[in-house]
Amino acid sequence: MSDANDLASVLQRLESLEIKASFTEDLLDQLNMTIYRQQELIDRLAQEVIQLRRQVPEGGGVAPRNLRDELPPHY
Repeated sequence: MSDANDLASVLQRLESLEIKASFTEDLLDQLNMTIYRQQELIDRLAQEVIQLRRQVPEGGGVAPRNLRDELPPHY
């Protein structure tokens, strides 16, 4: 009878490990998808930064600003 109990115990532990492995695989797939989406976002943001840098005038727009130039015409 002891052999039957040992076998049942081993089978139960094996089933538990299979369930854990299945959940682990699912979690890994979710994490991989998250990383993939984040990398796509990083790539898009990097392209936007490149485009914005192209729009900045040469010299980086460091010319001093005159606040009077920014006043509306009625002042």
